Amino acid sequence: MTDAHSPDDPSSAAGPPDGEGPYCEEIQHSQVSALVPERVARGVFSTGAVVVQGVHEFILDFLLRMSQPQQVAARVVLPPGVVAQFIAALTDNLNNYQSKYGPPVVPNGPAGQPPLPQAPPGSPVSAQDLYEQLKLQDDVLSGSYANAVMIGHTPCEFCFDFITTFFPRSAVSSRVFMAAPGVPRLLDSLKHSFEKYQQKALQQRKSPPPAPAPPEDS
Repeated sequence: MTDAHSPDDPSSAAGPPDGEGPYCEEIQHSQVSALVPERVARGVFSTGAVVVQGVHEFILDFLLRMSQPQQVAARVVLPPGVVAQFIAALTDNLNNYQSKYGPPVVPNGPAGQPPLPQAPPGSPVSAQDLYEQLKLQDDVLSGSYANAVMIGHTPCEFCFDFITTFFPRSAVSSRVFMAAPGVPRLLDSLKHSFEKYQQKALQQRKSPPPAPAPPEDS
């Protein structure tokens, strides 16, 4: 999900290489493989997700809704451009899944997952109300940043490898497994949140810039 550029492309360098003055270099590399650190290799299992739209990023909180209080199993932070790519890739993967196995089916049984907090019809659930019902451990509070995502699936679940593609080596910052029936809901949440982000960005572009403040009399 990242553009591939050779790190030795002359156009990527800026600044004098002889040590005179500041030097910086923009390096983008192709994501051929990603290192999987031991601490994330086993991954975490999620039964649902909450997508929170920030000012400059999106926060994906993957939940474990087996008991009360429901827990945030993993928090992933994505820039807006990666969210758009994630939506496209997840749409393709879900279409491929459905062509092989059919629509994901929610298993029947008396024991269901506890629902997320619900608001009365017509009134949205606030973030404050939602997170009062969730258990958020200190070790996931800051989340894991990612600027790329790799997606795989089996007949039963999807695997999301969230990756940092920093030079000189890509690495998996968080690995999340989700049962297949939860993936369409995740995709719907991503689309809804991203549409709101685009609408807000469009409104800001249309808004006139603030008038400059008048000079103060000396």
